[in-house]
Amino acid sequence: MKLIVQKYGGTSVANADAIKKAASKIIKTKEEGNQVVVVVSAMGSRTDELINLAVELTDTPEPREMDMLLSTGERETMSLMAMYLKNQGYDAISLTGSQAGIITTSKHGQAEIEEITGDRVKEGLNKGKVVIVAGFQGFNRDTREITTLGRGGSDATAVALAASLNADVCEIYTDVEGVFTSDPKIVKNAKLIKEITYEEMLEMASSGAKVLMARSVQFGKRYNVPIKVSSTFKDGEGTIVKDKVMEQAIISGVTHNDKEIKFTLFGVPDQPGIAAKVFRPLSDIGINVDMIVQNVSKENKSDISFTAPLNQLSSVQGTLGPAVEELGAEGLDIDESIARVSLIGAGMKSESGIAAKMFETLGNANININMISTSPIRISCVIEKKNVEKALNILHDAFIETS
Repeated sequence: MKLIVQKYGGTSVANADAIKKAASKIIKTKEEGNQVVVVVSAMGSRTDELINLAVELTDTPEPREMDMLLSTGERETMSLMAMYLKNQGYDAISLTGSQAGIITTSKHGQAEIEEITGDRVKEGLNKGKVVIVAGFQGFNRDTREITTLGRGGSDATAVALAASLNADVCEIYTDVEGVFTSDPKIVKNAKLIKEITYEEMLEMASSGAKVLMARSVQFGKRYNVPIKVSSTFKDGEGTIVKDKVMEQAIISGVTHNDKEIKFTLFGVPDQPGIAAKVFRPLSDIGINVDMIVQNVSKENKSDISFTAPLNQLSSVQGTLGPAVEELGAEGLDIDESIARVSLIGAGMKSESGIAAKMFETLGNANININMISTSPIRISCVIEKKNVEKALNILHDAFIETS
């Protein structure tokens, strides 16, 4: 008997009909003789609705109360799913994150999973039940408080549960058919990727692909949990994320992120420790700094540029604005008109000339590159946001269609 963990995202449980459709997949999996654990997200846009309600009442909602509020979204879904499955003749039990034994750090809104005890999950499975767990949430032992894991946290819940239960596979059901070589809404000839490695998927998730949360891929890689991504609404092969794949493409995908912002500190004194004074305060408040470029010093002054998520604009401004004078810098520039395009592929480790070809492809299309960063399997360029659609299509043609 296999143990399968299935996760259904917000669009997959958006209303009663969607819940019935998701339940049909759960029932089919159960009928095939498997043990089934289900992780659910909040229904449709329920989390956004709850956030908007909070903002209507207060400009500064307390993080503890926000976690209490937002955790109710998944609880609605888990209860409704359990009710429907029971109505269809299948024994089911719903559990909150804390009831499932999901132990987290204490940081409200961005907690991290530390341990999963899973006693009540195992108890339910041993009794032949379908166990339904609320995603996105957990419990901190020290504070005895409910916590949430941040956007996309249900993915992390599902893969972490699969790891703790030694599940055979973690199936992520969503509104797309799997992982594509690029965003199919922008690149019309984007192709479904049948198999992809953890490291490639991690780079894609970190570079803007929204199919899987990066933390969930990290759990899969750490504990070697195969992750299958497929559609709730269509039957198909989907995409398997695992350690090794049969055929290793040079470039697996072309991703983009147009929700970033570039900050530049001008005229920063070129002296030891100055970079630490810039980035330590940002780290302390949880800013996800990505690309960093410091230019060559002139007259003992240099410029430091970096990118961060657009939704952290006010936090970065609030931290760096007052620090400009303290650092002896000449000013702070903010550029919201940028985006990042990336090539991802484990095959580029042994293939030379990929970066040059990428730069030539963009240059021939008169797309200027503002910043560049690389890893062994990724090359990213910051360009103007208005050129994203054009860049994705020409890069996909150059590296995916010709491979």
